[in-house]
Amino acid sequence: MNDVLNEDDADKTRPPQGALRFDTPQDLYAALPQIAELTQQRPRENEDALHYLGRLRSSTTPEEAVTYTAFAALPQMAIWWGHECLRVMPEVLDQRDRAFMEMIAAWIATPTKDLRHSIMKEALWANGRTPAVMLGLAVGWSGGSIAPNDPAPVPPYRAPRSINSSVLSCLARADLTRRPVYLARFIDMAESLYRVY
Repeated sequence: MNDVLNEDDADKTRPPQGALRFDTPQDLYAALPQIAELTQQRPRENEDALHYLGRLRSSTTPEEAVTYTAFAALPQMAIWWGHECLRVMPEVLDQRDRAFMEMIAAWIATPTKDLRHSIMKEALWANGRTPAVMLGLAVGWSGGSIAPNDPAPVPPYRAPRSINSSVLSCLARADLTRRPVYLARFIDMAESLYRVY
């Protein structure tokens, strides 16, 4: 996904863009084998993304639906989804998290390279790896160069792992009785990404 929208194209009508990295869950697992380290369930032959998400949701480990979404969605879409998940739980976010959430929202609205690098720098130097800080790291690892003076590409599994950690660590902060409710909301929001595709 491009870091910056070409200003000449901003007013042109564009075709709908899919939200997923790959056509099938099998393709995702083949291209990003790191997801297999974090999930017990595996996609079945010819299983589409939405059915696989539903199967994960109804399993004994529905948190794997979060992991799958973090990896399956294109980085910017996954970060938007992660941001929306964290917004559902404002009571577990502190002032530092709220500041990161504002920066991340600005990047989602206008995904520039400079803002991405700025968020990455703040996240790397943050005291502690809170849910919003982890989401900030995902912004930094979402594509393009890792830093202004470092042209090395970011491994494609880095942002999804960070998004996964962000959402699941936020969920872990909730009262035990509320976790299933929040998890259901996260997966409901995730379904919209699979329906766009």
